[in-house]
Amino acid sequence: MEALWRWPELCAALALDEVDGPDVTGISIDSRTLTAGDLFIALSGDPGPRFNAASATNRDGHAYVPSALTRDAAGLLVSHPTRTGAPELLVGDTLDGLWALGRAGRARLNGRVVAVTGSSGKTTVKAFLAAALDCPAAQGSLNNFWGVPLTLARTPAGSAWAICEIGTNHPGEIAPLAELVQPDVALVLNVLPAHLEFFDSFDALRGEKLSITRGLRPGGTLVLPDDLSEDLDGDFERVCFGRSARADVRLVQYAGATHEATLEIGANTFTARVPGGGEHRALSLAATMACLVALGRDPSLASDLADALVPPGRGTRLDAGGLILIDDSYNANPVSMRAALEELAAEPQGRRFALLGEMLELGDGSADYHAELGEACAGLDGVLCVGEAMRALHGDLPSSQQLGWHASVAEVDLDALLERFAPGDRVLIKGSNRVFWAQGFVTRVVEALQKR
Repeated sequence: MEALWRWPELCAALALDEVDGPDVTGISIDSRTLTAGDLFIALSGDPGPRFNAASATNRDGHAYVPSALTRDAAGLLVSHPTRTGAPELLVGDTLDGLWALGRAGRARLNGRVVAVTGSSGKTTVKAFLAAALDCPAAQGSLNNFWGVPLTLARTPAGSAWAICEIGTNHPGEIAPLAELVQPDVALVLNVLPAHLEFFDSFDALRGEKLSITRGLRPGGTLVLPDDLSEDLDGDFERVCFGRSARADVRLVQYAGATHEATLEIGANTFTARVPGGGEHRALSLAATMACLVALGRDPSLASDLADALVPPGRGTRLDAGGLILIDDSYNANPVSMRAALEELAAEPQGRRFALLGEMLELGDGSADYHAELGEACAGLDGVLCVGEAMRALHGDLPSSQQLGWHASVAEVDLDALLERFAPGDRVLIKGSNRVFWAQGFVTRVVEALQKR
């Protein structure tokens, strides 16, 4: 396999004396998924006060060095000698070392880089763009303080294109990541009421998303929704997408029955298939095409993308035991939740049920955001509510729709719940990541249905 990094290049990136060592074919921070030839970086489970970790632990990556070597790691990036005899890069802090490799990875890239941020749909758009540009993209949502530098460190120097996803749940996180990425094109996909608990206001959240412009290279382009484009200062080009006449890439129509979108770009009209379907993904496709315009590429490269590009848990349709499960369990916010419920209500066949998990990090408005979902649930055959904040919705539902409320998914009697469903039914599963996705709930449902 071709080398991703030469050992002396790694030394130079880390400001160490350049010595000979093995070529490295990949970068890993997880010994369980490490591939032979990878450099293993022994990170701490607690990044300290510099970064906001959703689930800091007292784990130390150095404890997994033996496992990494068992899987034939080429070498180690560590903060203290391991005395294993394996080639080592010794630094004061391994997270700093990862960032140094990310900076060096970006500096050696000759291709053009796109950075994607937004409240919802980032990973999907990243997949759309990668397919349209025929370039690799990081699997999963590598969008935080370790995921972004890891993406850059893993990008081959000769790549014509690179796509980085940048996320946030606290103020001040996007700008330093954007400055690390130095994108040629920066996309703000949307600004929705997600993670509001940690921001003073919605305007503060909007400002955080738009701080991605801090990293734009000279001559770079900001791609953003048409409703964010007014009164925005900055020395950069901009391309807008949306439904209004002022959008450079305008979504004219979306046909749900055929999953086709009609888009206007300048004097040209395009018909494009929307992977996975849905009005929200039609806008994501418009954003993808806007990025292609910003890069000087043909927007029709995104006109026939496959459904398989939609990542798991983002509206994936699964046939299990004769039921159609709509797995949208990866995450949720008030806008994406309403969109998913509206799509469920529009299903042309079968009874329609929703298993809804609470939407986390919404701050003082949480109860109202949950209760307001009642309107979108109208017409459904049943709704199960999970999580403390979902009490507000459960209490507002008519008794004919109530499938129950539970504080956590662990309390759900799965067998009793599934007895309510029959072949041909449509069942939406959606909530914040920790409610269903992190608990492997959809996998449990599929396995139970297959046994039934």
